[in-house]
Amino acid sequence: MADKRIYIYDSTLRDGAQTHGIDFSPNDKNIIARSLDRLGIDYIEGGWPGSNPTDDSFFANAPKLKSSRLVAFGMTRRVGKSASNDPSLRKLLQSGSKSVCIVGKSWDFQVRTALGVDLKENLRMITDSLSAVSKKFNEVMFDAEHFFDGYKDNSKYSLECIKAAYDSGVRWVVLCDTNGGVLPHEVEEIMQEVTQVIPGKNLGIHFHNDTDNAVANSLAAVRYGARQIQGTFNGLGERCGNTNLVSIIPNLVVKMGFKTGITRSKLKHLTGISRIIDECLNRAPQRNAPYVGESAFAHKGGLHVSAVRKNPACYEHISPNIVGNRRKIVVSDQSGKAGILSQFKEMGLKANLSDSKIAKLLNLVKEREFEGYSYDGAEASFELLIRQALGKLKKFFQLEKFLITDERIRDKSGRLRMVSYANIIVTVKKKKFESEAKGNGPINALDAALRKVLISAFPVLKDVKLVDYKVRILTPNRGTEAVTRVIIESVDKNRNRWSTVGVSANVIDASYIALRDSLNYKLFKTKART
Repeated sequence: MADKRIYIYDSTLRDGAQTHGIDFSPNDKNIIARSLDRLGIDYIEGGWPGSNPTDDSFFANAPKLKSSRLVAFGMTRRVGKSASNDPSLRKLLQSGSKSVCIVGKSWDFQVRTALGVDLKENLRMITDSLSAVSKKFNEVMFDAEHFFDGYKDNSKYSLECIKAAYDSGVRWVVLCDTNGGVLPHEVEEIMQEVTQVIPGKNLGIHFHNDTDNAVANSLAAVRYGARQIQGTFNGLGERCGNTNLVSIIPNLVVKMGFKTGITRSKLKHLTGISRIIDECLNRAPQRNAPYVGESAFAHKGGLHVSAVRKNPACYEHISPNIVGNRRKIVVSDQSGKAGILSQFKEMGLKANLSDSKIAKLLNLVKEREFEGYSYDGAEASFELLIRQALGKLKKFFQLEKFLITDERIRDKSGRLRMVSYANIIVTVKKKKFESEAKGNGPINALDAALRKVLISAFPVLKDVKLVDYKVRILTPNRGTEAVTRVIIESVDKNRNRWSTVGVSANVIDASYIALRDSLNYKLFKTKART
C-alpha cells in the first residue's frame, strides 16, 4: 500500500498490568507514560477509569503529554442498560481523556456464553455504545475482542460486528486475537477478507503471544493493510504476554521502511526506555531480548569476534547504536585473542596483539573458567581480573576474616524462624574495623556487616543495590560438597547495571567473592580514593 504511516498504540499501563507478579502504582504509570511520550508513541492507554483506585488516581492526575494521545479504556454498555445510564461509560466521559477505546464481543460463542445475550442484542450494544461516545470524544476506537477466533467459527457474524462499529463513526476498528492462538498465514488470509469490509487505514490489530507469533502476526497484518498496532513494551501482558512493541518498532522503521511517531533520532532511546520500564517494575531486563537486550549484540566465539572486529555486518543485522544498544565482546575460553583485544578497547586499555601478556591473560581466563568461573555473564568481574593482573587496580579494602552464625528460634508468636548474624574484620585505608549485622540469611547479614564499614569510608556505595542473585551447582555429583557458582547483579541510582561472579565449594564464600567484586567495581568506576 502507498500509505506508509503506522500508528503505535501502547497498552502497557493496562494490559501490562495483567502480567503475573506486576502491580503498577500511580507513580509507576506516570513515569512510564512520560517515557513513552518522549519516545513518540502515538497512543498511550492509561487504563480503565472506574475499574480500580490506581487507574482513577492516574486519570485524576494524568501527565501532560507532548506527542502522545492519552486513551481511556472501557467496554460496551451492559446488558439491560442504556448507553446514557451505563456506569462504565459514564466513568469514561469523566476521565478527561480526548480518546477512548471500547472493547466489545465479536465471537458468537462469547456473546452467547459470556454475555448471555442473543447475537442481535450484542450488535445493538456495540452500536449504542460507540454512537454515544463518538459524540463526546475526538477519537474513538473499537477493540473487537476474540475477532480471529470468531471469524474462524462464524465469519459472517464477526464481520457484522466490526461493520457495526465502523458505521458508528469510530476512527479505528481493532481486530483482537484475545486467546493468542492465530498463526501468521491465518492472519494474511483473514486480513484479505476484512479489508473488503473495512478500509485498511481504519484497521488496527491486537495480538497476544501464546504461540510466540504476536510480532510476526502484527507485521503480517500490516503487510495486508492494518495501520495501527496495539501492544506493550517488553511484551508484558497476561499469560504469555502481548505483541512486543520493542521489537515491532525497529522492525517497522528499520527493516520495512514504514513511518511511525518514533523517528530515527528517537529510536536511539528504545533500549533506555525498555530498561526504565523494567526498573519501575523491579524486573531484571531480559538479556537475550531482541534489539535491546544486553546479549542482543554480544559475540562470544573466536571466529565471530574476529569477523565482527573487521566488519560488524558479518554477525549483526543492524548497528546496535540505532536502537541505543551497544556491541559486547564476551570473553570466554572460546573467544581467543580477538576477544581479549576487544575487551581491552572497551576498558580503555592499550595492548598489542604481539604482547606476550595477551597470551598470558588469555590463559588466565581459560584457567579461571576451568575452575568454574564464567565471564560471559559477569563482565565487571572480568574487568577487575584483567586490571588486577596488569597491576592497574587499586586495593580499596581487604577482608581479614568473617564469621557467620545461623540461629533457628521461636518468635513471640511461637513460629520458628531463621536469623543470621555476620561478624567481620575489614582493613580500609590501613585501619582495621570490626562490624556486626543481622540479616535475612547469611549473605544478607554479610552484605549488611560489610556495608556498615565501607559506606562510612566510601559513601558512593550507599546507592548500590543488589537486584539479582543466582546460584548454580557446578559439580552435582559431589552432593553437599559441590562447587557452586554465584552471580550477583547490581544497580546504582543512575541505573547502571553490572554483574559479578564468585566460585567456591562454600556457597557463602562464593557469594562473598561476587559481592566483593560488585563493591570494588563501583569504587573503581567512581575513582574512589584509597
